[in-house]
Amino acid sequence: MTGLEIIVDDDVEGDEPRSTEWVQAIEHTVKQALQTIAMPQMMATPLCLSIASNATVQQLNNEWRHKDAVTDVLSFPMQDAPDFDPHIPLGDIVVALPFVADEAQRLGLPLLDHLLHLLVHGVLHLLGYDHIDDDDAQEMQALERRCMAALSLHDPYPTDV
Repeated sequence: MTGLEIIVDDDVEGDEPRSTEWVQAIEHTVKQALQTIAMPQMMATPLCLSIASNATVQQLNNEWRHKDAVTDVLSFPMQDAPDFDPHIPLGDIVVALPFVADEAQRLGLPLLDHLLHLLVHGVLHLLGYDHIDDDDAQEMQALERRCMAALSLHDPYPTDV
């Protein structure tokens, strides 16, 4: 995947987000998500993942969604489905790493695995999927499950919980 840019904010602690393992897993996840939902033509489309602090994500959430709270992931699409142009950036995904680390610990998941799920979730948002109503949520969750299974990762929506 040549169009992926990964930005790690200076105030994000730890070496993991900058490690080769994380970068390769992130690149593979984006590629797999696009393949799973039958959009291989978007493989080289520019996309930006920003790994940020809670404060940065809270500020963005307040500015763009008028919710003054931190959240795990935000997506900022730059194109409208279904008319995607592979030469125009698909959009930006911003992840609040400390918030995600707390979520992963609470859920009993490895941090990277949980981050990859949220990346899949964010990519689907960039591609026009949403979970505002129940039908859309079911469709999006089914796609997330398929992507996660293709990546040999956990079911993000287990029914036995």
